Amino acid sequence: MKIPINILLADDDSDDRFFFSLALKEVLSSFQLNTAVDGEELMNYLIKNSETPPDVLFLDLNMPKKNGSECLAEIKRNSKLKNIPVVIYSTSVQKDTADVFYKSGAFYYVRKCEFEELKRVLKQVLFLIETQNEQPERKNFIVNPD
Repeated sequence: MKIPINILLADDDSDDRFFFSLALKEVLSSFQLNTAVDGEELMNYLIKNSETPPDVLFLDLNMPKKNGSECLAEIKRNSKLKNIPVVIYSTSVQKDTADVFYKSGAFYYVRKCEFEELKRVLKQVLFLIETQNEQPERKNFIVNPD
């Protein structure tokens, strides 16, 4: 993966953004993290930066103004954005919901978790995106912090 890796996190929860940033600092030596606090801010950022999109987008589902589902649909319809690896980053993981996001083109689905688990999951997901850079089989879509 290129150094520094350019990561975009869309999450309205300031604590989640803070812990995500801390976890990244422990698993990556060089990265650039940009954040968006709602779906409108996310889409404005992506469109403004469409010539240099992020290497990966971590997308919360429950955000104000535009939710993660709406944002994912917009991203996948946009020819300049559709190839961004999108990782759904949510407090809950339900099979039916995961199926919808898988069919919509997300790469992985990660449940928000405790700090140590988050570090393991981030390391795993970033490695998978670097080495495979494509949507996995459905059975590997949900990444658990084992």
